[in-house]
Amino acid sequence: MAKVLCVLYDDPTAGYPTSYARDDLPPIGHYPGGQTTPTPEATDFIPGHLLGSVSGELGLRRFLEEAGHTLVVTSDKDGDGSVFDRELPDADVVISQPFWPAYLTADRIAAAGDLKLAITAGIGSDHVDLDAAIAHGVTVAEVTYSNSISVAEHVVMMTLSLVRDYLPAHRVVLDGGWNIADCVARSYDLEGMHVGTVAAGRIGLAVLRRLAPFDVKLHYTDRHRLPREVEEELGLTFHPSAADMVPHCDVVTINAPLHPDTEGLFGDELLAKMKRGAYLINTARARIADRDAIDRALRAGRLAGYAGDVWCPQPAPADHPWRTMPHHGMTPHISGSSLSAQARYAAGTREILESWLAGRPIREEYLIVDGGGLAGTGAHSYSVTS
Repeated sequence: MAKVLCVLYDDPTAGYPTSYARDDLPPIGHYPGGQTTPTPEATDFIPGHLLGSVSGELGLRRFLEEAGHTLVVTSDKDGDGSVFDRELPDADVVISQPFWPAYLTADRIAAAGDLKLAITAGIGSDHVDLDAAIAHGVTVAEVTYSNSISVAEHVVMMTLSLVRDYLPAHRVVLDGGWNIADCVARSYDLEGMHVGTVAAGRIGLAVLRRLAPFDVKLHYTDRHRLPREVEEELGLTFHPSAADMVPHCDVVTINAPLHPDTEGLFGDELLAKMKRGAYLINTARARIADRDAIDRALRAGRLAGYAGDVWCPQPAPADHPWRTMPHHGMTPHISGSSLSAQARYAAGTREILESWLAGRPIREEYLIVDGGGLAGTGAHSYSVTS
């Protein structure tokens, strides 16, 4: 029998919900490109309910315990003596979310003698030391595409919020004010602007498709160039690197995975190449951007705005400079954890567990590390140092 250790974020401050704003979710059976949404043999949750917090348990408890397995769920993942560290040594499976990551460092993997499978409930497995996972024969899987469109929608929201300066105008209303000049002094139209994405995979391409109707000029850079027909359909301009692309763009959105080639990419040097007054959106990983360089660029007026959904570390401390820098639109890593997305990544987590527990192959598109090397989506998206 397996021990499954699941790390999820805390319940709402007012307690686990007893009712919800909506009664149902629109049915979605396929993602763009044809990949099916998760297809577990069964589920034990109601789509649209809060599944990603500790009481939601990703809807896994009944499934696992009725089969004789052990499920441990906690939000306590950091610091000496955390529940995560206490329960890890004999865990067979670790489940974590990018929004509240349980960092599987090389030391933690070495201490987890029984660990065989690490699942990301969502997408993005950089909280797992992939080199260490390869060295110790740990399979790493994630629920590919489960929340890609959720994140793409968040990027569009952040883009419009920054360019139109929506958040300060909303604050005026909350504060009882009505000075229109205050609200429009930094407000522009997105129409006609040049928008570029760093990476045009599932999320980046979805962003481009959603922004095209705004009559913007679209740019992208990626290790893998898109097919010509896609470039022609969307009127895309390809650039061989971010440094080549950013001087042309009024808005830049980061949609790349974190790996050695992207870590620290948006530092002082690259930010200096951007147009003065450009906007930068980062829903990918915080360490792709230099924390202090972003703060300096906003205070100096190099950037007109920065909207990010990712922090380092997560959760971010109260004194993190991104909380107080000017002209920002930060959120606490929620872009991929809408209730709609939770239904998909909970179902995908169960699908992965069903396959692994039955000794069946895990879907190729869900694999990041398998068989002692990068595999599936991981071979396309990641690089390792070993």
